[in-house]
Amino acid sequence: MKNMFAYTKTILERVSFDPVLFCKELEKAFKMLLPYEIEQLTEWVFSFTDQKPELRQCLIYVNK
Repeated sequence: MKNMFAYTKTILERVSFDPVLFCKELEKAFKMLLPYEIEQLTEWVFSFTDQKPELRQCLIYVNK
């Protein structure tokens, strides 16, 4: 089975067409993941949203 970080990234990539859905999934992910996975996800989100400015509104969930 995939680890939760990889699974979360897959989900976020699949819903990235919809900023509202992306934000909801991102918020859920930060509640579920372990501290080291949250660090990884934070780095990934900044990198991923670099090319998708419409998703940057979701960065409010990062570093909570």
